[in-house]
Amino acid sequence: MKVSYHGHAVVKVESKGKTILFDPFIRGNALTDLQVDDIKPDVIIVTHGHGDHLGDTVELAKKNNSLVIANFELATYLSWQDVNTHGMSIGGAYTFDFGKVKLTPAFHGTGLETENNEIIYLGMPAGVLLTIDGKTIYHAGDTGLFSDMKLIGDRHPIDLAFLPIGDNFTMGPEDAAYAAKLLGAKKVVPIHFNTFPPIKQDPHQFVKMLNEGVGQVLEAGEAIEL
Repeated sequence: MKVSYHGHAVVKVESKGKTILFDPFIRGNALTDLQVDDIKPDVIIVTHGHGDHLGDTVELAKKNNSLVIANFELATYLSWQDVNTHGMSIGGAYTFDFGKVKLTPAFHGTGLETENNEIIYLGMPAGVLLTIDGKTIYHAGDTGLFSDMKLIGDRHPIDLAFLPIGDNFTMGPEDAAYAAKLLGAKKVVPIHFNTFPPIKQDPHQFVKMLNEGVGQVLEAGEAIEL
């Protein structure tokens, strides 16, 4: 199984002929190596409804007949745009043909801004546990530090965790390093940094805060084999 990072919070999992794409913010993402016309996801998982995570979901899903997995409100909103969706809620899990998905809490906001200066509420933000090929991957989404990360790690041994470190909108490096300890993940990759000025961070400094061998910085397009 190949798990690659593509800037901001974009993560791609390739396993047994299936491509699973997390938070496909591609257009407008100066740090990604992906092009919307080149990627063909079978499944898209969206952690929450902010534009830098929902990104190009609708276009990608329609072009490729992708299944989109998201919280119930966001999934409903996307279904109104003729997208094939599967809605879930925090704490719920579902076994698909490619693996098992479970939504975890994430402490953040969510919603899309309209041209009329309104915000459409799109349900609770989530983290995601993806269990596939006997491995568990945790994408924390956008979140602050919370103590139940220990519970998540205790209940679901995590092989690879993607944690935001940008600060301002999410955990900063220090809180993310503490989160890594609570989760007990075997490998931790920083995400959600340097895309915009308010979230400028040094990912290598973050890795130094972790136990030796746990942290790994991935440049856009680089991958880990699980």
